[in-house]
Amino acid sequence: MLYELFLFGLLSGITTWLFGFGGGFVAVPLLYTVIIQKWSNESSVSIHAMQIAVATSAFVMLCSASFVTFRHYRSGHIDWQQIRFLWGGIALGGIVGAVMASLFNGNWLRWIFMSYVFVTIIDCYYRPGFIVTLRQKQQYGQNSELIKGGIIGWVAALLGVGGSVMTVPLLRRRGSSMAEAAAIANILTLPLSLTATLTYCVLSIWQSTWTPSGFIGLIWFEAALFLVVGTWIGLYFSEKFISKLPDLWRAKLYPLLLIGVLTVMLFVN
Repeated sequence: MLYELFLFGLLSGITTWLFGFGGGFVAVPLLYTVIIQKWSNESSVSIHAMQIAVATSAFVMLCSASFVTFRHYRSGHIDWQQIRFLWGGIALGGIVGAVMASLFNGNWLRWIFMSYVFVTIIDCYYRPGFIVTLRQKQQYGQNSELIKGGIIGWVAALLGVGGSVMTVPLLRRRGSSMAEAAAIANILTLPLSLTATLTYCVLSIWQSTWTPSGFIGLIWFEAALFLVVGTWIGLYFSEKFISKLPDLWRAKLYPLLLIGVLTVMLFVN
């Protein structure tokens, strides 16, 4: 099963580079499925399956976001001043979301996750500006960006989705191409995943009594390593060979991938 995680990591790397998401939206349903199949329903691991999936996803996103941020920093194509306030808000929101996720009932998190994905799919199809961007660049105030970033970080860390499912539609409606939106979304995932992972590590003091070997608190470190290696290879492959996918194709594929994620979570119990 761990080798299957590596293969899904490859897929995650490709979707992360092309669409700005993958770490959370691939890892969370995948890890949740693997956990409930690997451990009995009565075990502490299965009872906390959704929290473990979210925490492990945060660590995987930290690794993939670090890779992508380094590549984009070297390219010099990103306007760092444009995103600095969103960055700070997301980092703070990530701490709050991680704390809340550790306290929530796992089944509640699962249904909140699915509801969130469903609303995003509807928003992409029925609210103007996503499939065909309006191309209207605007400037936004510092306080507004901090608040938006805080909300994104809170929701993303709570559900383990990386924030890209909020930032990509936001950036599309600000006039960004899918390539630009995906790049910025990946960079904005770095502060979120960093603060969320550190928070989960601190909270792990209370989970150390029941977690089996291969875990660091709520983070299933063994599974995360297979996902991270696969993700890095997928990111490198995508950058080299499939970065030129047309913008309209990317925009149309984005909600279809979310439908796939929702389907997996809906039928896995």
